[in-house]
Amino acid sequence: MKKITTSLLVTGTVSIATMMAGYAHAANTDIKIVLNEELELVEPCMASQSNIGRVILQNVSETLATVNPGYGTLEPRLATSWEDLGDGKWRFNLRKGVTFSDGTSFTAADVKHSLERTLSDKLSCELKARYFGNMELTANIVDDYTVDFTAKPAQPILPLLLSALTIVPEETPIEFTRKPIGTGAYVLSEWNVGQSIVLKRRDDYWGKMPEVTKATYLFRSDDAVRAAMVETGEADIVPQMSEELVNNAETDFAYLNSETTYLRIDQFVEPLGDVRIRKALNLAVDREAFLGTLVPEGAVIATHMVPPSTLGWNRDLKPWPFDPEEAKRLVKEAKADGVNVDRQITLIGRTNNFPHATEINEALTQMFNDVGLNVKLEMHEVAEWIGFYSKPFAEDRGPRMVMAQHDNSRGDPVFSMVWKYTCDGGQSGICDKDLDVMIAKAAAASGAERVKLWKPIFAKVHNDLVADVFLFHMVGFSRVSKRLNYEPNISTNSELPLEQISFK
Repeated sequence: MKKITTSLLVTGTVSIATMMAGYAHAANTDIKIVLNEELELVEPCMASQSNIGRVILQNVSETLATVNPGYGTLEPRLATSWEDLGDGKWRFNLRKGVTFSDGTSFTAADVKHSLERTLSDKLSCELKARYFGNMELTANIVDDYTVDFTAKPAQPILPLLLSALTIVPEETPIEFTRKPIGTGAYVLSEWNVGQSIVLKRRDDYWGKMPEVTKATYLFRSDDAVRAAMVETGEADIVPQMSEELVNNAETDFAYLNSETTYLRIDQFVEPLGDVRIRKALNLAVDREAFLGTLVPEGAVIATHMVPPSTLGWNRDLKPWPFDPEEAKRLVKEAKADGVNVDRQITLIGRTNNFPHATEINEALTQMFNDVGLNVKLEMHEVAEWIGFYSKPFAEDRGPRMVMAQHDNSRGDPVFSMVWKYTCDGGQSGICDKDLDVMIAKAAAASGAERVKLWKPIFAKVHNDLVADVFLFHMVGFSRVSKRLNYEPNISTNSELPLEQISFK
């Protein structure tokens, strides 16, 4: 307002139309977010999948608690407090006065139903396998605003685990929904498959009203196109873009994210069951050559499934060296012992998963073939790719590796290691009973003992089992319109709460 008034006094030439245009711009609280890949589902119990979580999580579907990305602390949301009652039981006190977007009241019955729906065998919820697959978990209603959770075996970090549980009304059927109902500040008002999704702000939201009134999510696979849309004012946020497009200090952000890029090895199918072949795969990769070329220079070569900020991270582990000659020797040795090293191994990549995903997979394929293996690359859209990545695996499959990025922004290994490495893990390519025992023991521990027990698990996975090909802990790059107050953070790749966005 002061700027417009000053202009009038100085020049005397600013028209009413120009003034109104300025007011209209200031009042525009709708935003557009451009994503690198489409959503195949809008189901709340699949919100741990990054492309779904960026739209649904905390916007439409909320959780009992949430992790503050700035401090890593667990904070109340739909629950106001919780306490450990002992013997694996935790009591959660729920927030009163909360309603779902369909007008129904939020109570303990909704929490109980949300848990049972997520754990149901009738649904293949990623939340179930990823966070609750190694325990028996039940919810008991104490009263309308109090619920007790009991975990067997006891889970000392159960509140943190339950921060992933998305809450739906108790009337929600046990089948995937295309019209999610949540307690969040937004409703899904449009879903134009393959084109856009629109979230509109509710007038009756229980919490502090966000400034964003409407968010339109557009899907563009080309990095340069996405970045240009913000530059030209066609969009407001690009959560993910490549490093070479970063050129404007006012709009572009670089930040450490919680993603680890790796190749999941399916050890159940030969020749990948032979540890020499898995070692050869690791030795064949020139990780240093990727840095500053196809992978951002600030990325960190990985030795773990989790980022260095995670509890129990083992600093003694060293990356596999680039040693193609040793890789060739191991392949020849395995062949001499009767291992069918000539059998074709399929490398499954996810189109537009992250910048340069296709080029990185092509380079890896060449590196593997250079040491005497027979690897063929296939790139798939996310809806097809998830079928290769998650169980049940096809019975008649050949040997496969799957390129993936795994997010763990919650700071504890249990969010990764059960899901990725136990025999029953939903995305596990191995089964080692001794490892299962070690993981179960660490998951049940607390304090310093918990930190201590995770370290040898990481060593066993990396050095002894050579379970996977770890590549990089990634760096994220985003572009944000100058009209917004929003700074991407460690959680941006997995969730983008609109409540964090304000206008200048």
